[in-house]
Amino acid sequence: MNKIRLGFAMCGSFCTVSKCLEQMKNLVNLNYDILPIVSYNLFNTDTRFGKSSDIIDEIEKICSKKVISSINDAEPIGPKNMTDIMLVAPCTGNTISKLDKAITDTPVTMAVKSHLRGQKPVLIALATNDALGASAKNLGSMLNTKNFFFVPMLQDDIVKKPNSLVANFELIPEALENALNYKQLEPLFI
Repeated sequence: MNKIRLGFAMCGSFCTVSKCLEQMKNLVNLNYDILPIVSYNLFNTDTRFGKSSDIIDEIEKICSKKVISSINDAEPIGPKNMTDIMLVAPCTGNTISKLDKAITDTPVTMAVKSHLRGQKPVLIALATNDALGASAKNLGSMLNTKNFFFVPMLQDDIVKKPNSLVANFELIPEALENALNYKQLEPLFI
């Protein structure tokens, strides 16, 4: 049985990176062949959630591949048909806004743009504090864009962060199966 070639792009929602790494391990165990891609912020920024070099080392160990961390290295993904589906997890409000406006200035946005050349599905696992604020119009637009699908999401702290939405990362495998068939896993908001 052929492995599904999954582009796994990660942005700098540092507080959710550990949950995404858990899912990355899970997807390897589910026989996905993962091509890891990281944003400039994730590649270069140390935070209270971990050192960037440690995170990159862990990603490369899980995937048994070097991460793609530059626009130049992400560009061939589509032309060389390197992925069957692209997952952006975590996807920040900054990145969803750039994807909505077709701005290609990071390894992640280039990877998605390149992958979309083949009209293939992209799955977004949102994690942003402004999804119901400044990024709401971009999220709304993306919900209506061909080939984009979303991991079901919820408000993670309605009192302290009333505009925040975060994907239920445990639903990534099921959402991937649906997106591979060009279907949105429902309900979208849980």
